[in-house]
Amino acid sequence: MNRQRLQRVLVTSASSVLAIIVALVVCAVILLVTGKDPVKAYSTLFGAASETKVLQGMLNRATPLMISAAAVAIGFKMNLFNIGVEGQMRVALLSTAVIGGAVDLPAPLHVAFCFMIAMATGALWSGIAGWLKVKRNVNEVISTIMLNFIGLSVVAWAFDTFFRLDEEGESTSLLVKTKDLPRSAWFPDLVDRRLNGILIVAVVILILFWILVWKTKFGFQLRASGANAGAARASGVNPKRMIVISMLISGALAGLVGMRALMGDVHAYQNNLAEQQGFNGIAVALLGRNHPLGIFFSALLFGFLGEASGRLQLDDIPKEIVTIMTGIIVLAVVIINEAVKRWDDRRIQRRAAAMVEAAS
Repeated sequence: MNRQRLQRVLVTSASSVLAIIVALVVCAVILLVTGKDPVKAYSTLFGAASETKVLQGMLNRATPLMISAAAVAIGFKMNLFNIGVEGQMRVALLSTAVIGGAVDLPAPLHVAFCFMIAMATGALWSGIAGWLKVKRNVNEVISTIMLNFIGLSVVAWAFDTFFRLDEEGESTSLLVKTKDLPRSAWFPDLVDRRLNGILIVAVVILILFWILVWKTKFGFQLRASGANAGAARASGVNPKRMIVISMLISGALAGLVGMRALMGDVHAYQNNLAEQQGFNGIAVALLGRNHPLGIFFSALLFGFLGEASGRLQLDDIPKEIVTIMTGIIVLAVVIINEAVKRWDDRRIQRRAAAMVEAAS
């Protein structure tokens, strides 16, 4: 690793750490203003890291966040903002629960079949935004937001129309879920009913993401198209093709976000299953700077905060302070990243000016 690259890595890591520190300081001020002891709150929060149950819960919560953040990051590398991961996940959950629950296959094949259904549905839903971007130049932020609304509405309609039934077939508001998946479609646990094996799938996805983006010709073309579409086109790359492919990959990953809850926990799709995991992936990707290693640790942080937040209520401290903290982290990351980018641009300009002056 050369000196310039090492400097960039250190600056990137420092900016994420600084964002976390800023969030901790701001939340401490909020706690003081509301009459709470921030030292006691943070001692309770981070003291939970010594509990095995909390660590297992952290990993379970981090699993979908890793996949969701990878789905967002692949779009960011193409300079696309796929804000529709939530909708793509919900539609994929519904199709997987319905189709996966209607077939009878041997266990390994059934699991793989459910994964394929989820990925195909997510890719199809995100592909609409990719097609609109290429053919009609529709901004992907607008199209994916609207597809979120459409997807969530379709799922809500399906639940209200087909699944709000009791055992006698009468309409009820007490049971709103799809048919349970057969046991052959359940993903095995790493630790009996406490840690689901889809964690391994999430880690493999991050490794494959790193290989694809940084170690393949396709990844170079993807990053080149995102950085400068005109220059990429001049070098023989088709940016429009890269837009469609990156959106399809992003959607396919989004389709897998809810699989831990569906295939490893509840084994049926309830109308409140895996809520907000698509949106939370955006925050994880931003904090992790769209790099697999950063995403991994960011997902662990968010997973831990979410799991340990319940301990705060034991000390009469509202657990919502963790939600505030995560929001501040995201804002701080965006602000600090922009400041670092401007500093880096000025540094490059000064270096270029010095070289020109030396040459003259």
